[in-house]
Amino acid sequence: MIGNGAREHCLTWKLSQSPKVSALFVAPGNAGTAQIATNLDIKLSDFASMAKTVEREHIELIVVGPEAPLAAGIVDYFEGLGVPIFGPRREAAQLEASKAFSKALFQKYGIPCAASRTFDDAAQARAYVKQIGAPLVVKADGLAAGKGVIMAESETEALDAISTILEARAFGAAGEKVIIEEKLSGIEMSYFAVSDGLNVLPLMPACDYKRAEDGDRGLNTGGMGSYSPPYFFTPELEKKVLSTIILPTVEGLRREGRPFKGVLFAGLMVKDGVPKVLEYNVRLGDPETQVVLPRLQSDLLEIILAVLKGDLNTVRAEWKKEACVGVVIASGGYPGEYRTGFPIQGLDRLDREIMVFHAGTRVGAGPNEPLTNGGRVLTLAALGKDVNEARARVYANMDKVSFEGCHYRRDIASF
Repeated sequence: MIGNGAREHCLTWKLSQSPKVSALFVAPGNAGTAQIATNLDIKLSDFASMAKTVEREHIELIVVGPEAPLAAGIVDYFEGLGVPIFGPRREAAQLEASKAFSKALFQKYGIPCAASRTFDDAAQARAYVKQIGAPLVVKADGLAAGKGVIMAESETEALDAISTILEARAFGAAGEKVIIEEKLSGIEMSYFAVSDGLNVLPLMPACDYKRAEDGDRGLNTGGMGSYSPPYFFTPELEKKVLSTIILPTVEGLRREGRPFKGVLFAGLMVKDGVPKVLEYNVRLGDPETQVVLPRLQSDLLEIILAVLKGDLNTVRAEWKKEACVGVVIASGGYPGEYRTGFPIQGLDRLDREIMVFHAGTRVGAGPNEPLTNGGRVLTLAALGKDVNEARARVYANMDKVSFEGCHYRRDIASF
């Protein structure tokens, strides 16, 4: 397993349940993965050290969690070595790595999305904003750890965003181009599916909460909580998502010579039962993974192997009827500046049905006293007969866990 967040802990936890798995390694992992796998002190960008470990430990499969190694070509690298690896190749990963590329794909293949223009010249971008007015969404083209999207309610905010991205280069190389698009209204949803390049297997959707504070106030974060399934999700809506967005994307990439093998994560806006794609990611989401995989009854490894073999049409995904809610506990100051290294207390006091997925943690003095090591520290999740029951179970346990400065939203899955 490549990665060190709660998504990777959840993936490792789910894969550990497969009877076909005899050993698990996580690079670099966290305090949670250390309890169910062997952590490897290897950076996400150090493919050569990963390859040496794969050979030494006779590792037979690699699963990639985060987007950065995919965009950097980790799949191409290990396929070149003959090592099975789950995820899209670099060219297909452009679907997430370049918003300009994905927008061009949407427009070419008639995939419903927000109207937009792409610029690499700040003066031209500013002139376009003055021409069409606000509100607008201004996006850095490349990977910006989920923070390269600026919601501009006024023309001034849009112009400032262009300066921030294209001129100040606040997001580095990710800001070589800027996408300016109309602001869509409706309800947001994260939709997941896996593809073997030709076939598609739908997974379960979820809704997440990006803002740091209750009531969707405060700064954008990587995600402060999520729930599955969305209360508005219907079979009719899923048919529209598959027929107008997911299947045309897979077919479009195939026609472009970039067959997609891995997880498709479509960020959607739904209004009046009509879905439009906001953007694509090429891996599972975080914190959505922590509420989707606990609902999966099937063997995740079997699904992954079917993708690699190209016979995804031979497997099915069976799901529990229960809903799942997950709430993130974050470091004080996150998503701004924060300190780490604080002991985490109370994990041994949680109710038995509570699932704990570690993100920004490292091994401390003992297994039940890890230390904080990041902005988002833990996700606490629970199943329930419906979203309300799952939510009640999680929130009954949130204050049992503590570390200096910790905070969490109190309105996840509250509607």
